[in-house]
Formats: sequence, structure tokens, C-alpha cells
Amino acid sequence: MSEQPSPPPPYSPDDRGLEEIPSVEVISRAAVMLLSAGAERLGLADADPENSPHRDLDEARRLITALAGLVTASAEYLGLHAGPLRDGLQSLQKAFREASVVPDPPGQGPGEKYTGPVY
Repeated sequence: MSEQPSPPPPYSPDDRGLEEIPSVEVISRAAVMLLSAGAERLGLADADPENSPHRDLDEARRLITALAGLVTASAEYLGLHAGPLRDGLQSLQKAFREASVVPDPPGQGPGEKYTGPVY
């Protein structure tokens, strides 16, 4: 008795090889992942961010700084995507400042060496 191979699963956009994905999409996906992870580490996904079990400001600082570097370095290539990503970044930077017991001086918060001071 011979076994027949199972049919391949339905095609999904994520099945594309990296060589087929436009650079703006790769950059945008990376930025959205950093943005989402930063929000999680600030506790923003929970009803009570201050008591979130996921809250970790040190980790949030790293993610926000990485996002700022990515968005700043790639802004010229992002076209229409640059504005919303900058807005999301700035929202995270402000949320970080509000969450900090001792806020960083202007210009020294996460990612601010790339974006400039966020108030």
C-alpha cells in the first residue's frame, strides 16, 4: 500500500521567501514588532499598566531605542508608513516618561538620541 502525499496547505502571504518581500514591508514589520513589544513591556496591553505582570521598563527602554534607530535610519524609504511609525514611537516615548518614577532629562529618554527630546 503506497501512501499519497498530503496536499500543500493553502497559500498565505507569509509563505513568500524573503527575496520576494519588498524592503519597506520588512522594515515596517520589524518596526511594528518593536512597537508592540515596547507597549507590552510598558504594560499598555493590560487594564492596569502599573500592575501589569509584563511591565519591565528596562526592557521597554531597549525596545523603544531600537525602534527609534530603525525608524530614523529608514524614514526616507518608508514613504507613507513613516508618519504613523513616528507617531507610535513618540507615543511609546511619552508613555515611558509617564511610567518612570524618575523621568529622564529631556533628550536622554529612550530613543531620544535619535529623535530629539520628547515632552
